Amino acid sequence: MTVTVTVEVPDRRRRRREETIREILRIAAEIMAAEGVAALSLSDVARRLGIQPPSLYKYFPSKLALYDALFAEAAGQALAELRVGAGAAEPGLPALRAGLERFARFVCANPVFAQLLYWRPVPGFTPSPESFQPAEEFVADVRAMLRTAADRGQVHPDAATEDGQALLSVLVGGALSQHTANEPQADFDNGRFTRLLPRLLHMFVAAYPPHQEARS
Repeated sequence: MTVTVTVEVPDRRRRRREETIREILRIAAEIMAAEGVAALSLSDVARRLGIQPPSLYKYFPSKLALYDALFAEAAGQALAELRVGAGAAEPGLPALRAGLERFARFVCANPVFAQLLYWRPVPGFTPSPESFQPAEEFVADVRAMLRTAADRGQVHPDAATEDGQALLSVLVGGALSQHTANEPQADFDNGRFTRLLPRLLHMFVAAYPPHQEARS
């Protein structure tokens, strides 16, 4: 009787490809940090990786494709940080505050990713729907936290409308944009603008007190 034993052999080629892609993204981020986000060059990436530029096209067919992968990486990390912070706090405003603070710390620690996500430093680049998906989930998560806060009587329900979320985005995004533009080397706790985040969130709540009359 012959017994056939099937042994699963790891797909070394796939794993090696994934490792190479991770290394390409790391090198690309280093170049953008040193030269500017728009200064990314596939030739520079290939040279630092130790391969010929045409070989890089096996992984990314164009520079815009590389930017797209970087955007997806950054958006995914931003979403993960928001969720980790929010998940460690009580639902509603505490979760929103904790999630946004964790997200803001990520932005301060990764100014290159922040520029790619929230500015438009690369002419002609628009993230693909797949890469933009985490950013849409980020917005949906914030909206859900605002609704929970409203349900708990912590803010007025109007805080969870498009206008309310836009105001929150202006307050938080404005502080982080100022930080990235003016003192990208400062950490979250010592930044002139990031230190204002708790006060800005208080301003947002003051704009939507729970017992105000509904707005037209």
